[in-house]
Amino acid sequence: MRKLKIPQNHSGISKTLRLPENLVNDIQILADLKNISFNKAVSELLEFSLKNLDEEDEKLINEKRKNFSTIF
Repeated sequence: MRKLKIPQNHSGISKTLRLPENLVNDIQILADLKNISFNKAVSELLEFSLKNLDEEDEKLINEKRKNFSTIF
């Protein structure tokens, strides 16, 4: 029996999300059309969203990020 081996350079963090079925379906369709994994599609969409926040939300996140990094 083969065993699962995860590469050492794997830097992902596992999170569980509950998403509406229609959203999951649309993301899966997009992933299939682009020939990428569902996870990659979600990551790209989230990254795009965070890079395109309005200025006020971006400022709030940057403030929290500074506080968060000083804790750890």
